[in-house]
Amino acid sequence: MKAAVPRAGQPQPAAPRPRRDKGPGATAARTPRVTLDGKVALVTGAGKRVGRAIALALAEAGARVGVHYHRSAAEARETIRAIRAAGGDAHSFRADLSCVGEPMRLVSDVATHFGRLDVLVNSAASMRRTPLARVRERDWDEVFALNLRAPFFCSMAAVRAMGRRGGAIVNISDHMGFESWPDFVPHGVSKSAVAAMTRALAAALAPRIRVNAVAPGFVLAPEGYSAAKRRAFARATPLRRIGTPRDVAAAVVYLATAPYVTGEVHFVDGGRHATG
Repeated sequence: MKAAVPRAGQPQPAAPRPRRDKGPGATAARTPRVTLDGKVALVTGAGKRVGRAIALALAEAGARVGVHYHRSAAEARETIRAIRAAGGDAHSFRADLSCVGEPMRLVSDVATHFGRLDVLVNSAASMRRTPLARVRERDWDEVFALNLRAPFFCSMAAVRAMGRRGGAIVNISDHMGFESWPDFVPHGVSKSAVAAMTRALAAALAPRIRVNAVAPGFVLAPEGYSAAKRRAFARATPLRRIGTPRDVAAAVVYLATAPYVTGEVHFVDGGRHATG
């Protein structure tokens, strides 16, 4: 069939648009940038290690960051210096989260200082080596006070601080909560409970507040781990390497900004959980 020829005076048909490149670069250009511009985030235990990496990553995404510490004042100052050097805004807050009332005071202080709270990351924790035969009642209570009670009451205070605007809570669990580590039983049980708490809060606080958790794998070596043990652990991990604090921080930023994700425990363990 011949194509119809337009008569004189009729508008010419529009030329077909050139096809755009459908390669990875074109897709990335249409993906909105992850941003927390204008948001306020509180990271507990942000003075060093994984907590510091999380604070830096949230600041890089645009958040103003409350840097919590207990004894690590110098390290907290270094975290703030790094954030400010990159053009971000941060302020430090001291609290002993194992003490009753301190989690709620901390959250209130952060919300008062910044005028709001949008993201809470419960990162502060104790990872104490406690061989099973030597676990005392005091050891158990101290681990649970910081690892489970504090995140719960920080979260309850955050619910009030976030108000009708809502927000996101990201808890830090641990692969030890899903594996058997005889020298870290109180720690492992407390981190398993953090995962259960995450799911319960996600159901209770939806749709206004999203609650998720990150379960890091071998990111920083447990106490007493030799170089040989670290190499063996890496070989037994599907991705064949030890993780880094930045791996965990990237997962936290994702969960803090993913609008349709709640109640998830996101493993950052190089695939180890998939091997059983």
